[in-house]
Amino acid sequence: DEIPTVVGIFSAFGLVFSVSLFAWICCQRKSSKSNKTPPYKFVHVLKGVDIYPENLNSKKKFGADDKSEAKNKSVMPKNSLHLDLEKRDLNGNFPKTTSKIQSPPELENLSPKHFAERKKDSISPDSLKSTTSLSSEEKQDKLGTLFFSLEYNFEKKAFVVNIKEARGLPAMDEQSMTSDPYIKMTILPEKKHKVKTRVLRKTLDPAFDETFTFYGIPYSQIQDLTLHFMILSFDRFSRDDVIGEVLIPLAGIELSEGRMLMDREIIKRNVRKSSGRGELLISLCYQSTTNTLTVVVLKARHLPKSDVSGLSDPYVKVNLYHAKKRISKKKTHVKKCTPNAVFNELFVFDIPCEGLDDISIEFLVLDSDRGSRNEVIGRLTLGSSAEGTGGEHWKEICEYPRRQIAKWHMLCDG
Repeated sequence: DEIPTVVGIFSAFGLVFSVSLFAWICCQRKSSKSNKTPPYKFVHVLKGVDIYPENLNSKKKFGADDKSEAKNKSVMPKNSLHLDLEKRDLNGNFPKTTSKIQSPPELENLSPKHFAERKKDSISPDSLKSTTSLSSEEKQDKLGTLFFSLEYNFEKKAFVVNIKEARGLPAMDEQSMTSDPYIKMTILPEKKHKVKTRVLRKTLDPAFDETFTFYGIPYSQIQDLTLHFMILSFDRFSRDDVIGEVLIPLAGIELSEGRMLMDREIIKRNVRKSSGRGELLISLCYQSTTNTLTVVVLKARHLPKSDVSGLSDPYVKVNLYHAKKRISKKKTHVKKCTPNAVFNELFVFDIPCEGLDDISIEFLVLDSDRGSRNEVIGRLTLGSSAEGTGGEHWKEICEYPRRQIAKWHMLCDG
């Protein structure tokens, strides 16, 4: 009788020990996962608050902080994100660190007047623009002013850009006479770093106060870089409106003495119309027996640069319309960094009616951009009501069914 009792006691102790060990291992794994740093290439600080999902609770959501909290809170939480591109492990993960990233305390309550007073010491005279009174025509063309600051952290090899605010933006919504502005920023010429601010609703004087920190950029390369700011107004139902742009070459700007406060006038977007929108080679064949339309997107040539950074990454989107209603869509693969793309991709569309009288087809050549919405490089429409080569090409395939007919077409503005 004693032996079974002893065995039972030891079994009970063993079971309790096993359960306790399993619970301890689960807790350790959970805590290690919660402290793991996500592999972002830059740190984005919004009004002194870390906006990554791992560090947000139900009370502190992105864009939900009020002005009183923003003034009183100039230092980020203790678990703020710190990345160093040169210290990744073999799996591409970043080691855990306890460093803190602080938002510039002197920028919290800084007004445009302080920018005007302090920029004399930080900006060269050639970069300053006169503030004399403008004529009525110049006021109409005035697109506002962008305020920002630049800084380089030598200890962390980090380039820091703080987009403070914009003043005097034009109204892009004619009904409400206001805009929903946001800013996209790209570091040229390589376009590796693309970031954008949040959208601020119904304002012509948006105060963003967002900080972007880029790690792994040597100070010796700063002079070769250029900052490109694109100021846009968000539109829920169509393409966002482009307000203007600001281009800042960093050559000649000395960041070794600390943070530099700057402001620049927003100018109209540089549209290169001299080179045109390019050309597109299309082959069409109408099969009257099967009532299908075969479309072959062959080539594109002389495509313009999509922005100031360099070549585009084009692809073609094909939309089929019946009585002005889109009934089908296709798209080609993306061709990287080329103004003369070769696609050679075939698509077959079923025609829902007899003949091609109410049918039209639209070709959109777009620039693929992972960081933002894809930009339309050019547009082409073929149909019975199309003008120029588009109408002539459509007439030929209607007159000669079962024949593959190819033509070059000039692209028009998107």
